[in-house]
Amino acid sequence: MGNILSVRDLHWSASSTEILSDINFDIPEGAFVGLIGPNGAGKSSLMRCLYGVNKPNKGEINLYQENLLTLPAREQAKKIAVILQEHSNQMGLNVWDVVAQGLTPHKGLFEWTSAQDLQRINNAIDKMDLHNFKQQPFEQLSGGEKQRVMLARAHVQNPQLLIMDEPTNHLDVHYQIDMLNMVKQMGISVLASIHDLNLAAAFCDYLLVIDHGKIVKQGVPKAVLTEDLISEVFQTCVMIDQHPFSNADVQQEKIRITYSFDPSSQSHINKAGLHE
Repeated sequence: MGNILSVRDLHWSASSTEILSDINFDIPEGAFVGLIGPNGAGKSSLMRCLYGVNKPNKGEINLYQENLLTLPAREQAKKIAVILQEHSNQMGLNVWDVVAQGLTPHKGLFEWTSAQDLQRINNAIDKMDLHNFKQQPFEQLSGGEKQRVMLARAHVQNPQLLIMDEPTNHLDVHYQIDMLNMVKQMGISVLASIHDLNLAAAFCDYLLVIDHGKIVKQGVPKAVLTEDLISEVFQTCVMIDQHPFSNADVQQEKIRITYSFDPSSQSHINKAGLHE
C-alpha cells in the first residue's frame, strides 16, 4: 500500500508570523488519519494549506506524486472533498440540491445531469439515511443531519481524499459516533482534525500530533497517545488503559484515556514547566 498524500518541509506564515514550520507526514491509501493538538496549535491552518485556502511559503504537498500547489482548483475538487465544522445555509437549497453539488467538479458549465448522475445522488442519500429529508431545506436540519448531508455530497464528489475539519464539533455523543462510523464505511483516505482524544484513539488508524505549529509525534494511536505526551502537549494529567470494549486481538486493541479532575495534578504539570 502506497501513500496518497505526502507533505514535505511545509512552512506557512501569517502577517510575518510563522504559524507552521517543518511539517512532514504521509497519509497511506485508505487510512483514517487524525490530526490532534491543543487549541491554537495550527490544526486548521494546516488543513487550509492542504485544501488550498492558505498558500504555503515553502514546501511540497503531493497527491499521488501530483503537486497540489500548482493544480487548478477544479482539478483539486475532483480529487479532494472538504467538510468544514461550520456550514452556510446553502442559499435556501434543499437536501437533494446540496448533495447534487458533489457533481460540480465533474460537469461542464452547460452539461446536463445524466441518469447515472441521478442514480449516484440518490445512492448517496440512501447511504447516509437521508431519504426522508430529500426535499427539506438544508438550513432547517440539525447539526448531525447537516454533517450527513455533507458526507453524502462528498460521496457524490467521489474524491481520492476527504479532509474534515473537526467533524464532531457541536454534535452530541450519538451523532459523533454515527458520523465517524459513516466516514469509516466510505472506504476512502481521510484526514480529520479531532478534539476528543478518545474518539481519535477509537476511530483513527494513524495520528498526527501538532503543537506550536510543528508535528511532534505521529504513528498508530496506541504508540502516540501516551500519558507523557498528553501531559506535555495538552497540559492534562491522564491514565491510559485498554478500552473495555476493545477487541482482544492486538491488531484491534483500543486504548481508553481517563482524565484527572484533581486540580493539584494539573498544577503539578504546570509547575514542571511544560509549555509555560
